[in-house]
Amino acid sequence: MSDWPLIPKPAELAEQRLIEAILGGSFPVNATLPPERELAAKLGVTRPTLREALQRLSRDGWLEIRQGKATRVTDYLHEGSLGILNTLAHHPENMPANFVPDLLRFRIVLAPSYAREAIQNHPQQVCDLLETLQSLVDDAETFAKADVRLHKALTTLSGNCIYPLVYNGFAQLSLIMGNAYFSDITARDRSRAFYADLWAAAQLPDPNQAELVTREVMMESLNYWLKISKSRSDHV
Repeated sequence: MSDWPLIPKPAELAEQRLIEAILGGSFPVNATLPPERELAAKLGVTRPTLREALQRLSRDGWLEIRQGKATRVTDYLHEGSLGILNTLAHHPENMPANFVPDLLRFRIVLAPSYAREAIQNHPQQVCDLLETLQSLVDDAETFAKADVRLHKALTTLSGNCIYPLVYNGFAQLSLIMGNAYFSDITARDRSRAFYADLWAAAQLPDPNQAELVTREVMMESLNYWLKISKSRSDHV
């Protein structure tokens, strides 16, 4: 019985339904939600349960609750918090067209910095981790999980507490993207080479070289994603 999935609470179900309505266009950006009584009836929940769901959505930046006025759907991509990233990871069909490329461009800025600082501060721990990645099973899921594990560790070992918070905001999305990216053997081979190069930089240790090789592989990842995205659109 301990393996049975947990049943979502009413407030969680209401929250999920409202997010789906926002992403699906039923409640577009800058629209106002119906009055509490009406909305609670539509969702099949009590008003206290609805208020709990609305507060959670306001916290993450989906809604703006205004005293004495109707609740507004925010421009969540510009007004939201990191929680938006994690939610969008579970709704890839509703992502803006440039969302993934923009995220990869952000990684080009972020990843080289935390890789450099991780090797500057904890080179041996980075080496130890990279050695566990030398004999990965050659499939997309294994590489996707390993890559997320590596970057999570690098953010932690950097010593900067902001890096893990930021990365964790889109780690789930990175895992989903990774399953698509690593379905190509060329991408898996490139990551093997990257892990080897990063290991060599950690062995010296050479933080600047770590920054360089990380930036190179992040840029290649972006170019690869743009290439396969264009190929898919050409065949539609």
